[in-house]
Amino acid sequence: MRSSTGAVASSGPAPDPAPARGAARRSGGRRLSPGARKRLVVLHVVVSVSWLALMLCLLTLAVTALTTDDADRLRTAYRAMGMLGDALILPLSLLTFLSGVALGLGTSWGLFRYYWVSTKFWLTLGAMAASVFALTARLHDAVRLADAHPTGPIPVAELGFVRYSTVIVPAVALALYLFNVILSVYKPWGRRRTAVGGRPGRIPAAGARAAAVAGRDSSAGSPSGSGSSSGIGPEPGGR
Repeated sequence: MRSSTGAVASSGPAPDPAPARGAARRSGGRRLSPGARKRLVVLHVVVSVSWLALMLCLLTLAVTALTTDDADRLRTAYRAMGMLGDALILPLSLLTFLSGVALGLGTSWGLFRYYWVSTKFWLTLGAMAASVFALTARLHDAVRLADAHPTGPIPVAELGFVRYSTVIVPAVALALYLFNVILSVYKPWGRRRTAVGGRPGRIPAAGARAAAVAGRDSSAGSPSGSGSSSGIGPEPGGR
């Protein structure tokens, strides 16, 4: 049927916009606002760099304690490690993990849509658990050793494996954090395969039909005939 303006009108029923609205809500309903996202990114960067700096400080003090022949310097290094660990390990590791999870859930990156994001998630979770439990326990052992010998030399037999474990654990944690930084910069491996169709980034059938209907409607009312995007979310480069 041709209208008075010369455009061809559809003789069938108007498409139901509910699926398109539902797809839009599913894709962007939980997205952070630009201001909230920027504030969360600032928080995540600050606590992540602070956690990295903490591991570097602990490693420096542990290497100093391992290589020194001065018992007073060794005691000072172990006590400083204990104070830093008790004050900073738990809050920095927890804030780094939670702010990263919030950024994943509040943006189109997600937590498990991309291989590099999911890898960072599991590495950060493991590093947080190792720091809170294993590293803190080793630091407490070192402080107890220093307190048990407040003056004079400390026998090598008394030091035992503490002098090595206080070096190994921060070194491993530091390597994990540096690897996470590399993942954040290069974003390797692409997107994970989805359950629908087995191809990365494929739009589910309902969402595809809604996007096709929206594209036909916009092209019918536009002289250029260009359709809209799929509406699933911004491309990774546009975040």
